[in-house]
Amino acid sequence: MATYNYKAGLHNVGSYQVSGIPFVSGGITQAPSKAAGGDPHEITFPQVTRWIVINNGGDADEDLEFGFSSNGVKHNTNKYILGSGQQSPRLEVKVTKLYYTGSCTGFTIMAGLTGLETSTIDNPAISPLGSNWSGSTAAVVG
Repeated sequence: MATYNYKAGLHNVGSYQVSGIPFVSGGITQAPSKAAGGDPHEITFPQVTRWIVINNGGDADEDLEFGFSSNGVKHNTNKYILGSGQQSPRLEVKVTKLYYTGSCTGFTIMAGLTGLETSTIDNPAISPLGSNWSGSTAAVVG
């Protein structure tokens, strides 16, 4: 007799209709200087997100650059720039990772998480590059 283990999947509407499980990470200060030319830092969420809000609480003239792929942030192709004292809109995105860099010395991430495991996105069938809805490929275009 077959045994089935059914789970909610990536397109399960109910997972996005309910309130998100709270995720808050504050006072993040290790953003590398853009002049350093290093790879962006990565934040991994424990489950697929329902929404994200980012607050740049840094001092004057300290930008935070973030996106959903390392290449998008590093090569300035797919990123969002948040100036000092600014807050992003509520980003209704289902992701498992966030990448950031800039001269910012302190920022906060708040997210609502679904009950979906990260493996619903981080698998070759959904994301051939192996992680996230990146919005960019491994190759640098341009």
